Amino acid sequence: MLAGERILVTGGSGFIGRSVVPALREAGAHVRVADLNPYPDPDVPTVVGDLRDPAVRAAAVTPDLTGVVHLAAVTSVLGSLADPVKVHQVNVEATAGLLELARVHGIPRFLAASSNAVVGDVGQATIDEELALRPLTPYGATKAAAEMLLSGYAGGYGMTTCSLRLTNVYGPGMAHKDSLVPRIMRAVRDGGTLQVYGTGAQRRDLLHVADAVAGLLAAWQTGYVGSVIIGSGRSVSVSEVIEAAGTVIGRPVPVEHVPPKPGEMPAVIVSIERARKLGYEPSVPLLSGLATVWDEFR
Repeated sequence: MLAGERILVTGGSGFIGRSVVPALREAGAHVRVADLNPYPDPDVPTVVGDLRDPAVRAAAVTPDLTGVVHLAAVTSVLGSLADPVKVHQVNVEATAGLLELARVHGIPRFLAASSNAVVGDVGQATIDEELALRPLTPYGATKAAAEMLLSGYAGGYGMTTCSLRLTNVYGPGMAHKDSLVPRIMRAVRDGGTLQVYGTGAQRRDLLHVADAVAGLLAAWQTGYVGSVIIGSGRSVSVSEVIEAAGTVIGRPVPVEHVPPKPGEMPAVIVSIERARKLGYEPSVPLLSGLATVWDEFR
């Protein structure tokens, strides 16, 4: 399917990248990784370094490539509130540098991971790709800026650019993350208590990493240009996720309610109709997906 393609995956050693890289290779692509850490398979060439460094970007983006999958980013909303300058440097400035190198070298395709945080708080409304960009955090603002950069390079230079708005991705390999699912698993494993921000009624769309990869491949293979939401299409409350995790684990999850964090969206309810038109269809049910995470923690 991707035979002969030569693709750079930034962030390829990270949580989502470690699922994307083998999927691209299995589809026939030759893959290079750029990451702060070496890729675990020595057969995959890795440019190790910080993509804020122009020399690292220049080593990673070379004229032989046919495309870039840009996953490297600061992804923590709380981290962006603590250090907005760093998140701008990583998520905007490094993205701009990579895009420009791709343009200069005649690399036609550039796909970047984005987020529904670009639209901010829309209450209980369904999020689709037509909503205005109104981010409420530095993280959301940087992802909105990156989407505009990709749009500008598509319009200005004819590049095939795509912003993949992933919902809350979970799955194996996320033990180091600070998002809801790994925090649940850590609390139970360590005999602690899970802090729940607010009432737990906030709704989220949880996307298994295998489905995230399927959405990425669908967008890549169809040559889609623009923004597209990749999610499960099913919104569940934080309390429902905790209850489902307890079912998988076999015992209740102790919780402590604490005040909500600034910029937290009360609901993420998305339409995946545009993605479905690309051939994407989520396939991992929540209980099965949570079991793949718990298997790594217990």
